[in-house]
Amino acid sequence: MDNEKVKPSAFLIQGLSTLIIAYLTSLTGFVYAWPSYTMENFQSNSTVLNTPMSLAEISLLGSLTNVGALVVTPFCGYAVDKFGRKYSAMLFGLPIVISWGIISVTKSVYLVLFSVTLAGVGAAGQGVSSIYISEISQDSIRGALTSTTVSGFFTGLLFSYALGGYLSYKQVVYVHLSLSILYILLLMLLKESPVFLLMSGKEKEAAESIAFYRRVDVTSKEVDIEIKKIYLQLDPRIVNKLQSGNDIQAAKELIETNHDRSAIQETKTETPWQFLKRSESSKRALLAVLIVMAVVILMGSIVLQVYAEALFKEALPNMHPNTCSIWLAVVYLLASLVCAAMLDRFGRKSLMTVTSILSGIFNMLLASQLQMRWAPHWFTAFVIYGYSFVYNLGAAVVPYVLTAEVFLPEVRGLCNSFSMACMWITNFVTLIIFNPLVEALGLGPTFYIFAGVCFLGAVYSHTCLPETKGLSADKIQPLFMKKLKRTPSKA
Repeated sequence: MDNEKVKPSAFLIQGLSTLIIAYLTSLTGFVYAWPSYTMENFQSNSTVLNTPMSLAEISLLGSLTNVGALVVTPFCGYAVDKFGRKYSAMLFGLPIVISWGIISVTKSVYLVLFSVTLAGVGAAGQGVSSIYISEISQDSIRGALTSTTVSGFFTGLLFSYALGGYLSYKQVVYVHLSLSILYILLLMLLKESPVFLLMSGKEKEAAESIAFYRRVDVTSKEVDIEIKKIYLQLDPRIVNKLQSGNDIQAAKELIETNHDRSAIQETKTETPWQFLKRSESSKRALLAVLIVMAVVILMGSIVLQVYAEALFKEALPNMHPNTCSIWLAVVYLLASLVCAAMLDRFGRKSLMTVTSILSGIFNMLLASQLQMRWAPHWFTAFVIYGYSFVYNLGAAVVPYVLTAEVFLPEVRGLCNSFSMACMWITNFVTLIIFNPLVEALGLGPTFYIFAGVCFLGAVYSHTCLPETKGLSADKIQPLFMKKLKRTPSKA
């Protein structure tokens, strides 16, 4: 593994740029938190709307965001390859701005429901954020920076919950609208991803982008090396070398000794789908990412969030549900921040394995407590917070980091769309089957099933998932090929 040193000034610029890009996930957190503390107002006779919402409409208020995101997710891959990472990020910010703009002036139930659906269109852009961040980050800090897309979401949740407890309905909406506009304005300060610029044949602009994010002179050797490194990822001969079982170093030497851009032009006549079909490493990487994404969601976190309020009311009857939600968001955020600090030190595989095991243990404790009531009520709250912490310490973050880093640039957008679609669909399926499972088996036994999924995830991670810590996309590809070793070389 390469020992890549990051200059303090480069770390600062890449870090600040990452916070701006991940800001979109904070806006998504606003959208998901907002219904939870406005439902009571929308259902009451003194509602700010022109008529109270029915139970069916309240249900739609909390779920239509997912519908909007799922419908638009397939477009994400096309957008990042057509418009670029920067302008796609801005494009997906616009629906959220429009949504809060409509909500700020309307009293119509139907327009509010339309607005949360439209906000889901913007939420689908989370995948764009991950790609953008991974392509401006140096390999040695890529995991930590990419994970901010998760901590950004939790920051948005926490901030919105806090606003809901202290500000009026209109004030909350205006704050959300203002911060959504700020996101688009801040993106204007950043440069486009150098990977996309080289894919578009803009080598001069790519050099300027690399110099900006690395804080070096545009004519420096470091810029030239990075450009060659990106060209290596883009060169279609990599796939041919891997298919024949040759080492990636052979392809690297070929590029460095015969730096012919004409080979790169071949990819321009080939669609991402065509590239994916002929690239064995990309197909294997996609399968691994989809398995990890599906398993992580089926660990039960999404249903625990849905039922947390009811469980908290029983476990901590003297604490307001909004306060419990705020503390839960704090736990999510703290865990994701700790995860960011650990990802590039301990690696993706080990964190995924260990946190999956711990999540399974907490799920078993919760299941037994719900079934047999063997401990005081406060223990239920402790287990929920404990599970939320260990789950977000690794398992909840790793799929998104892998999605951003394991694919070659030619299929990065397409495979990211597949991964995000898997996330939305698995979320939907998990929530759909949860109530029938509870009716058939009971609440406790259902969480035993989630515990089983956690342990299966740990087994898959330990036995099948390669370690990608600190590796560039071209060096990750051989790890997914059968004929090559799955373990990267040590420093």
